[in-house]
Amino acid sequence: MAPYLRPGVVIVNKSTVPVGSGNWTRTILEDALGDDRELSFHVVSNPEFLREGCALDDFLYPDRIVLGGAAADVNHVAELYAPVLDQSFEGGRRTLRPALITTDLASAEMIKYAANAFLATKISFANEMAQMCELFGADVRQVLPAIGADHRIGSAFLNPGVGWGGSCFGKDVAALISTSQEYGYTPSMLQATVGINKSQRASVVRKLQRELHVLKGRRIALLGLTFKPGTDDLRDAPALDIARRLLAAGAVVSAFDPVVKSLPDELSAIRITRDAYEAADRVDAVVVTTEWPEFRSIDPAGLRRVMRGDLVVDGRNCLSEADFVGSGLRLIGFGW
Repeated sequence: MAPYLRPGVVIVNKSTVPVGSGNWTRTILEDALGDDRELSFHVVSNPEFLREGCALDDFLYPDRIVLGGAAADVNHVAELYAPVLDQSFEGGRRTLRPALITTDLASAEMIKYAANAFLATKISFANEMAQMCELFGADVRQVLPAIGADHRIGSAFLNPGVGWGGSCFGKDVAALISTSQEYGYTPSMLQATVGINKSQRASVVRKLQRELHVLKGRRIALLGLTFKPGTDDLRDAPALDIARRLLAAGAVVSAFDPVVKSLPDELSAIRITRDAYEAADRVDAVVVTTEWPEFRSIDPAGLRRVMRGDLVVDGRNCLSEADFVGSGLRLIGFGW
């Protein structure tokens, strides 16, 4: 970029990068400028909050726009966002204008990490409550909506299951932990957040072992492979971690996902099928690992006809227990 810089140019960092990357950007460019080191340029942090599967809506109708840097530089970038801030574009929602948050460079970089760390922690909290509910004989499906009704808590991301995956939560939480340790601080709560998430994936296998005992030679079907519905992203997908554990235990694994038709070579032992019922053919257990909408309306009687066993593990607590009454299938979930 250095050869193309002009006086007064504002460089905007959009990527989620470790705190201090704005300063690093400035230093790299200053060194690259050489004899032109007196050239005046500026760096602003503008972290993105786009979710996979709904990025356009998240860009056009954000909750907030965060800008970090010197006031004059931030104002230049804010001008670019005027149509979004005012919702003055065609299709804008004038009654839901996003907040403009202006701050310093490091704080803007920290905001994105802190937001993802909080959401990851909220999911891990829900999963820890689910584990306790199973021990105490309570029903997490009753407990979590009740606490989520408190406006201070909210119901979003308060869903137990096989845990979070994808490229953002794990990477961002790990970055916060690593950077904190470089400064001599141990973020114990974030470490616990990661630990709980890992244990949720293992708990699926433990549930299968508890119900089926020996897994060697058992047929297990996984419904859903992506880390969440609405995407084809397999990065850090809980389903793949569960599949690896099942294969290591000697199980025979089949899987169906609405968009994933192939897997990496390391998972070539998994048989990818054309639909959920083909995946469930002759299996001892079915595990729902991604809450794709079509799985919510799956026909329990149809599953029972093709399955050898009778166990369905709802790894996302997304199936209706009432639908399985009288089906001959045993439905178990997380926290109930």
